[in-house]
Amino acid sequence: MSTTTPTAAATSHRTPSGDNVRWFADLGLADLDQVGGKNSSLGEMIGSLGGLGVRVPDGFATTADAYRRFVRGGLAERIDGLLQGLDIDDVDRLAVVGKQIREAVLEQPFPADLEADIRTSFAELTHGDGDTSFAVRSSATAEDLPDASFAGQQETFLNVRGIDAILTAIHEVFASLYNDRAIAYRVHHHFAHDVVALSAGVQRMVRSDVGASGVMFTMDTESGFTDAVFVTASYGLGEAVVQGAVNPDEFYVYKPALAAGRPAILKRQVGGKAIKMIYTQDRAVGRTTEFVDVQEAQRGLLSLTDDEVLELARHATTIEEHYGRPMDIEWGKDGLDGQLYILQARPETVQSRRSTATSSRYRLAAKESSRSLLVDGRAIGQKIGAGAVRVLSDVNQMAAFQQGEVLVADMTDPDWEPIMKRASAIVTNRGGRTCHAAIIARELGIPAVVGTGSATKDLADGREVTVSCAEGDTGFVYDGLLEFQVEETALGGMPDIPVKIMMNVGTPDQAFAFSRLPNRGVGLARLEFIINRQIGIHPKALLDLAADPEAPSVPADVRDEIQERIKAYAGPREFFVHRVAEGVSMIAAAFAPEPVIVRLSDFKSNEYANLVAGELYEPHEENPMIGYRGASRYLSPEFAACFAMECEAMRYVRDEMGLTNLKLMIPFVRTLTEAEGVVALLAENGLVRGERGLQVMMMCELPSNAVLADRFLDFFDGFSIGSNDMTQLTLGLDRDSALVAAGFDERDPAVLHMLSLAITAAKARGKYVGICGQGPSDHPDLAAWLLEQGIESMSLNPDTVVDTWLALAAGEAVAAS
Repeated sequence: MSTTTPTAAATSHRTPSGDNVRWFADLGLADLDQVGGKNSSLGEMIGSLGGLGVRVPDGFATTADAYRRFVRGGLAERIDGLLQGLDIDDVDRLAVVGKQIREAVLEQPFPADLEADIRTSFAELTHGDGDTSFAVRSSATAEDLPDASFAGQQETFLNVRGIDAILTAIHEVFASLYNDRAIAYRVHHHFAHDVVALSAGVQRMVRSDVGASGVMFTMDTESGFTDAVFVTASYGLGEAVVQGAVNPDEFYVYKPALAAGRPAILKRQVGGKAIKMIYTQDRAVGRTTEFVDVQEAQRGLLSLTDDEVLELARHATTIEEHYGRPMDIEWGKDGLDGQLYILQARPETVQSRRSTATSSRYRLAAKESSRSLLVDGRAIGQKIGAGAVRVLSDVNQMAAFQQGEVLVADMTDPDWEPIMKRASAIVTNRGGRTCHAAIIARELGIPAVVGTGSATKDLADGREVTVSCAEGDTGFVYDGLLEFQVEETALGGMPDIPVKIMMNVGTPDQAFAFSRLPNRGVGLARLEFIINRQIGIHPKALLDLAADPEAPSVPADVRDEIQERIKAYAGPREFFVHRVAEGVSMIAAAFAPEPVIVRLSDFKSNEYANLVAGELYEPHEENPMIGYRGASRYLSPEFAACFAMECEAMRYVRDEMGLTNLKLMIPFVRTLTEAEGVVALLAENGLVRGERGLQVMMMCELPSNAVLADRFLDFFDGFSIGSNDMTQLTLGLDRDSALVAAGFDERDPAVLHMLSLAITAAKARGKYVGICGQGPSDHPDLAAWLLEQGIESMSLNPDTVVDTWLALAAGEAVAAS
């Protein structure tokens, strides 16, 4: 087996590039019209970025002029005649015409000089090593452009060995310019068929079949957030990720931290990785690659180390800086030499073209409790679609598909493009967020839920469903046609108002998208939401297993479940700290440099009991709402080690990652003694108030907090008023009880008196005071009263931010007149 480095090349002894064949090293972006977007980009990176550490495998490309000479004359006329008047929506006719053109191309022999030049270049590239494997890829002159990706429209051939196989593959690549999907795509994007020419790239293969590979974007593909690199990775050849055959691992890397040399990984998400694509050992049947199962023990591990993720992200930012625009990049890790290589790079064509002046937000009208969930998976896009299900098992069934149906398939590839644009939504069993299907769905503006695992089994033909990609990273398919709204938000020119509008952000998955709304930061990020979503395991169980993997306090079946969940991390404690840090840093990075106030965990005992192993550790309380929670829980010896892990995660985000816009908030502080104790406890855990700009807020939600507001402020940098608990505890009613719920009103004079005490005390001390409840959104008169009192900020749920902002501005205008 050849172990030649993929980038190695004895260029000084090569035949110079000519009219038919050009070496990658001789190419640049100016050669797009001769070798297409993909091959010109490869040459650009080899020539301009190799010195910066970006490794690109060596190779050569046939030219567009060579292709034109190949089709000149009768073949070109025949192609034009067959395409004349073709209706691409007639999928049966499209299939017939496409097949006829491809057969005609394959029957046409190469000009003698073109074949000779290919043979000479290949011999010089391989130095006679017949065991070296190559990829033969298409590169159209209308491909990988800033305004149209043409991703996957033509064919790619992997593990091609020997000159005869190379010539056959190039012939197939030429023919693939007239794949059904490529014909339809050109029409859809208004490209004339006869002006598009094809270049075939012959590139040394990276041995990722025994390593790993994937795709990365220099922005978030769903929200358009530009300060992160999004990396997907899986075992084996990258075509499995691109095709959507596998659910890959996912990583987000924060660019400012990366540039500063700090820890920069915001998120690590283990994908299913059930299969991988490798070189086949049975070449006699005409295949060069095959899918095999990934060993069970490997599936739950991450396919890249942190150092490898960061190296890829550095390559990505280097490429982005050179091209001056967001990029879509394929990469491979060679399992023999352990090096990371860039296989191709193209401009990102969806989010980078999206308007930044407005934002559309889709929202289901039906309450969550009334929705019937059928399947879920990874959300592509942030829209909602609805219609009747059409389950297709083969692309040849396209003629049955009707406008507005929901396309359900095992997986889709670009062959399905002619009907994808007629779908109201797409749902697949397999695939990740960077597969071809996902890219095309984004380009077409269609919501897609990929990687459900069972959609073709659980969704029946004709069943009416609603597909929601508007609820974060997870996409949901609900039974029935549910009502939904689309809210258009102008992102610029919001009127000035005398209060900061902040947001309550519950889940890290939506932070990037929410940060595009007008805002002055995050007034409330609940750590318990992050723990519930990112961890799902009681922290005491993790600590017990960290001390003893066979901890007798944890039943064997629960131990097994926990070990399965945490195995991608170094240990139980590391799992908790890193997962919490990931969730917090996603939110802090999304809104930087605006402040992000994270309230440390405020689980009640009954809520902690719902976590894995929770019932083993939590007491039964008759009224957990006023029980073992908040500051008193932190200060109890039984919870000290758990609280220490929370503090470690907060320290990591602030001190190591450099996200000093993170501020902390302590909930449910009953007494001055608790206030003093919890601030001291934070300091013992390395979070010293005032050090490195750390501010510690208190949730002002108890009558005692308001009555002694000035004295509580001795220990804190400000208040965030929790109007829900303040109202129920001031009025002595259980907000969860339907019997007395009608009496719950933040505008009650007693509640307003408490709020006034807190606001007045904070203003007198020159300290922060805000409110983080829905009262100002629900009650315009309460919002006006808070403005009169001089409240500094209102932190609202994202779906009410714009309306409340505009209502406050209108009220100010009326008052001024």
